[in-house]
Amino acid sequence: MKIVDIQMGDLIIPLKKPFKTALRTVNAVEDVVVKIITDTGHVGYGEAPPTAVITGDTTGAIKWAIEKHIKPQLIGMEIENFEEMMIRLDKTLVKNTSAKAAVDIALHDLYGQLYNAPLYKLLGGYRKEIITDITISVNDPEEMARDSIEAVKLGYRTLKIKVGKDAKMDIKRMKAIREAIGYDVDLRIDANQGWKPKEAVYSLRKMEDAGLNIEFVEQPVVAHDFEGLKLVTDNVSIPVLADESVFSAKDAMTIIQMRAADLINIKLMKTGGIHNALKICSIAEVYGVECMIGCMLESKLSVTAAVHLAAAKSIITKIDLDGPVLCAENPIEGGATFEEYKITLSDSPGLGFKEVKGVDFS
Repeated sequence: MKIVDIQMGDLIIPLKKPFKTALRTVNAVEDVVVKIITDTGHVGYGEAPPTAVITGDTTGAIKWAIEKHIKPQLIGMEIENFEEMMIRLDKTLVKNTSAKAAVDIALHDLYGQLYNAPLYKLLGGYRKEIITDITISVNDPEEMARDSIEAVKLGYRTLKIKVGKDAKMDIKRMKAIREAIGYDVDLRIDANQGWKPKEAVYSLRKMEDAGLNIEFVEQPVVAHDFEGLKLVTDNVSIPVLADESVFSAKDAMTIIQMRAADLINIKLMKTGGIHNALKICSIAEVYGVECMIGCMLESKLSVTAAVHLAAAKSIITKIDLDGPVLCAENPIEGGATFEEYKITLSDSPGLGFKEVKGVDFS
């Protein structure tokens, strides 16, 4: 199974409602889809969202990186020579993690097809069904409470609440949500780097004092401030999850050894794909640090890859893969099955995709 071409196309899917965080507001998924074609007729799919405020990757940068740097290194390679392909992919250029992730995902799709097995079984095969949370965008407290009630009615038992725009208002938001849904539903919060360290400590202690029963807080401070992250971790009882601070296995090792966070969040668009995400899983296993797997605003294409990783590895205990259920449409045939909070994998080879509709590949 030899690579003969790598093509790209644009995928645009409107969201059911605007997605709002401390960093941005988004109304549609607008991603780059990668299609790797082989001489046997097998096709692998991958996807990359241009999340400039987190990864620094734009649509143009993703396409340029793949076309001018990655593609020339992979054309003609055999899929069975997988380790060499991963080495080449990593070395083509620094950073550009989203572009690398899209190609990495497509290659893993083909790897599973080569051996006629679903990817999650090749990676570990721990389970084939997982349960995800759903994200509640940051708005005024009353609207967030209404959105939370709606999510609970759909069957979600874990909500991830976006905060980080105003510390005092964030406390009001969380109180309104907890009052609206009661205590039978787990609440985790995501500040998206929106607080300063002392501000984070103040807000989280107020939430502790109010008995809001927060499962964990995700990335309370700016990504590069490992010391600030540690200050928060050392001074609150609520567990701290490092997200934007962790792009690489080295980042994960540093944060774990510093005890700057209690948990690690893995996102394929930060790690550059599954290959490097597996390294983070191994480090976390050695130290006994549980991981969450999350996604950017992505369609079922790349989120299915994250589902396969989550299904393969027991160290991934928390799931934040709600991207596809936030979309108003689904142009992807095959892949994981998303039934609101329940995500199930089939035993189709690779990632199990059949067709991507509405994308003009070239």
